[in-house]
Order: sequence, then C-alpha cells, then structure tokens
Amino acid sequence: MAEHKLQPFHLTATGYNINYLPEYIALRHGFFREQGLDVTVTIPAPWDGVLDHLAEGSADMALGGIWVPTMYRNRVENYTVFAQIANRCPLALLRRRQREPFKLADVTGKTVLMKSIGGASVGLFFKMLLREHKIDERSVDYIQDLDGVMLGKLFQGGMGDYFVTDNLSALAMTASNPDIVIGMEMVSQHNVPWSVYYRETKTITPEFLVAKQRFCVALQKGIDWVLANDAETFRDELADLFPKVPVDVAVSVTNGFRRDGMWTSTTVSHDGYARWQIGLTDARLVKSPLPYEALVHKTAPDEA
Repeated sequence: MAEHKLQPFHLTATGYNINYLPEYIALRHGFFREQGLDVTVTIPAPWDGVLDHLAEGSADMALGGIWVPTMYRNRVENYTVFAQIANRCPLALLRRRQREPFKLADVTGKTVLMKSIGGASVGLFFKMLLREHKIDERSVDYIQDLDGVMLGKLFQGGMGDYFVTDNLSALAMTASNPDIVIGMEMVSQHNVPWSVYYRETKTITPEFLVAKQRFCVALQKGIDWVLANDAETFRDELADLFPKVPVDVAVSVTNGFRRDGMWTSTTVSHDGYARWQIGLTDARLVKSPLPYEALVHKTAPDEA
C-alpha cells in the first residue's frame, strides 16, 4: 500500500513495557503499515492522561489495564475493550537469599514493598493472588505509595522483606545483586487480561471498527512473530528497544514470557477476564463482576 494512503492511528499508552513487545515488533517490522495504518504512540505523564487523550479525541485507543474501564463503567465514563496484548501478569516477587524454598504463605506477617506509580494493578493482582491461595491479605504489611525505582533501592538497602516489581526490573536487580533472588515470577500464575486496548464507547464509529480490525490483524502478526522466534535471534532489537536493561536480561524475560503464555491472541480470554473481575470485585473496585459482553467488543461476522 502506498505510503501516502496510510491512515493515521494514534495510541496513548500508560507506559513502555516489555509485555507490550509484540506491538513494538509490529511497528518495527511494518506490520501496521501492511494494514494501511500509520501507528504512532504517546505515553503521557502521569499515566491517567490516556483518559484525557481519549476524551479529547487525540487518540484512537488507549493501552493499559482493564481495571480502569471496569471501575469507570456506569460511574464516570463507559469504555469498550477491543483487544488484548498481555495475557499474564508481568510481575515478580523478590526476596532476600535464603536456603529454604519459597512458598507464597511465607509473606504472612511480613512487609511487602509494591510499586504504585503507573496505577493500582500491582497491588490489585498481588492481593488477589493471596486470596486465591487462602492467605489473608490483611496479615501482610504493605508499602506501596512510592516509585518503583525508589522502592528498589530501599529494598536493597534493607527495607521490607519482599518486593513486587516488573519482571524485567526484578531480573536486572538479581543480576547485579547476589543477595536478592526471585521468589515467584507471576507470569506463571495463570491467565489475566493484564494489558488491553480500549476506547470511549460513545465514540465508536463504523470507520473506527474497520481501522481497529486492521490494527488487530497487525498486532496478531506481531504476537505470532515473537512466539515463533527465540529471543536470542533478535537480541539486537531487544537492545534497541530496552537500552537501559542488560540485553541478556531482556532476552531471558522475553523467552520466559514466550514460554509461559504472556502473549497468545488479541482476543481477551474468557477465563482470564472472569478471574480478574472477581479480583476487582473483592478489591471493591466494582460491586459485582461485570459480564464479558459489558466491556469487551463482540466482533461482527463481517469483521472476522
């Protein structure tokens, strides 16, 4: 398709994360352009600026956690979810080196540091995980109102017993600090629609749905490409995309995510959605789980 015929398609994203890798690959490899889209991305600070971008019409979709459209629905603004990129939680639980193998119940009576800048999803998921394992979330002390980098420095300096952070930062920390180890990589803890693309429901048009479908085709191609290629074979790209992280760490995280189901399909899984809705209900973000159809767009037959 000729360059001048590309349709502008702007995303606003809550962050820049390795769990968004298939989108970055789709951009680098021209998969969106193959679909006639000129995709651009803005990352506002603070992260909730994505909602302003949607409201003012400067972005076609926002990329972030589905917990925001969930808690906003029928209260502030209704959003519709159109696609998923991250099918698992990209967090890890760090602990200090010990002889005993880790079990989640070990956090009882301890202090857990959890980064909160960028949204509430870190605390929401970890506390849900405790409840799922029949561990009283109130039996744990939390420090979670600080930036992740700050908490990482404090944890290494002796604050708290455990630290929940993104998997990439966790592996980078253990690579440079032999006294810190990973107790749990949460990508192994079953499906959850961690990162999705959404838009204000009232602004959906037939023209947008056509562009959205082309976007999803290209994004799926990005997912399939990442799943088909060992990260060792594109380590140079990972180095370009994440220059602040040791490339061996980026390769390790990527291959772990490939193995453990971080990326599967642009379709929001029903089981992951139902699980997260229960977690968000237990966290009091909603009074009761929202039906799948209330948030997730149903693809019409002529869009398939």
